[in-house]
Amino acid sequence: MDDPQPTRVDIHHHIFPTSIGKAALSMNVGWQTPAENLPWTPEVSLEAMDKLGIRLAVLSMPAGLPAGPVGHENRKSAREFNCLGSQISAGHPGRFAFFACMPNLFDIQGGLDEIKFALDELEACGVVLSSSYGEGPEARYIGDDAFDPIWEELDRRAAVVFLHGAQVPSSTPYPHPYLGIPVTEVPNETFKAAAHLVVSGKKRRFPNVKIILAHLGGVTPFLAPRVAVLSRHMGCPLSHEEILEDFKTFYYDTALSTHETTLAAMQAFISADRILFGSDFPAVSVEMVQWFSRNAEDFYASNDQQRDAVMHKNAEMLLQM
Repeated sequence: MDDPQPTRVDIHHHIFPTSIGKAALSMNVGWQTPAENLPWTPEVSLEAMDKLGIRLAVLSMPAGLPAGPVGHENRKSAREFNCLGSQISAGHPGRFAFFACMPNLFDIQGGLDEIKFALDELEACGVVLSSSYGEGPEARYIGDDAFDPIWEELDRRAAVVFLHGAQVPSSTPYPHPYLGIPVTEVPNETFKAAAHLVVSGKKRRFPNVKIILAHLGGVTPFLAPRVAVLSRHMGCPLSHEEILEDFKTFYYDTALSTHETTLAAMQAFISADRILFGSDFPAVSVEMVQWFSRNAEDFYASNDQQRDAVMHKNAEMLLQM
């Protein structure tokens, strides 16, 4: 049974304004958002948080939102979403905080303006970035040189970045209705973005940015050694050891990822202060979060200090709460 005391800090908790039409968006990528979570309101999350022992949830928009090309409407949507996150947080002190969403990242000036407004005026905990921006052959991963001014500002501020995989389809259809894009592709997108930051040297160039990888980084802990050797062979100037070191400087959230197998791998890969609790509610049901949470509680059952660090203390330190 989950701890009845609301101690957890949930670093991965989404906000689904009715304007984004979440149910339709989910079906388009092969996922069914639990019907009981829609339409989403803060009260839907608060009820779930009480059941899940979550004291504080850090809200974030789904990756890639607001959608649309560079322009006034895109900037306006980002500002409106961020003001909504701020209003919800202010209306429920101690229960909600938020990561600010960004306009289309190709809009460099718009992005810089939103960082300043969201962090300085709205007091956001950090910003959400998608693994890539643009579509098809025009898409660019987050470490692309075009985005360097954004990274420079985030580095100057020593900001927190919540990096989430984009809902990008593969070149072939997903293999089965049970294996939609959120199940199979999104975790790979998170890994690809993290690997891009590492092999491009951007993770090392902007060391002050504190980047959280969603869903334990997808397949990152398993493929990082592959990158270390094969990308080095393909010309990456970093050594095997330097590549692995840079992968270890990310933070990793537990959303939809905790099992004895995955947590044992993470324990061998990174230090315990790099793991943060996440739920992915309301994209998933309370029952799904409980299953993963029990796995985490069981894994850390013999080490209360480590359990408390993962469940809330690491996040409190990272976000300076």
